[in-house]
Amino acid sequence: RLYQIPFGMPDCQEEAEARTLYLVGDFSAPAEFFVTLGVFSFLYAMAALVLYLRFHSLYSENTKLPFGDFCVTVSFAFFWLVAAAAWGKGLSDVKAATSPRALLGAMAVCQGPGVVCGTGTAPAMGLANISVVS
Repeated sequence: RLYQIPFGMPDCQEEAEARTLYLVGDFSAPAEFFVTLGVFSFLYAMAALVLYLRFHSLYSENTKLPFGDFCVTVSFAFFWLVAAAAWGKGLSDVKAATSPRALLGAMAVCQGPGVVCGTGTAPAMGLANISVVS
């Protein structure tokens, strides 16, 4: 929800108030889908582990239970692939919206003649990139 993040930017004129810049974009849905699917996958894995270890005889005697487990596992694998792709796209959109070049381009104060604007540091996205890979 980048639109909720305000940035104060100077006006570079004497006694002028700082203007507020709001980012554009709401990329929370792919992240929420990715995290929700991860939580449900973990809960299903714990339930399946209890079923395998505690009720092994029920699992080995009933032929429908292993097939149902297989179908649920395949469904989770498919949705995990979809969620990872959605989160990857969402992350690339967040990177584009928060890149220093895009932020400087949106600031009117940086568009004047003879004005040189620069960024202090580039944002660190290493951990976010790792979350897409996993």
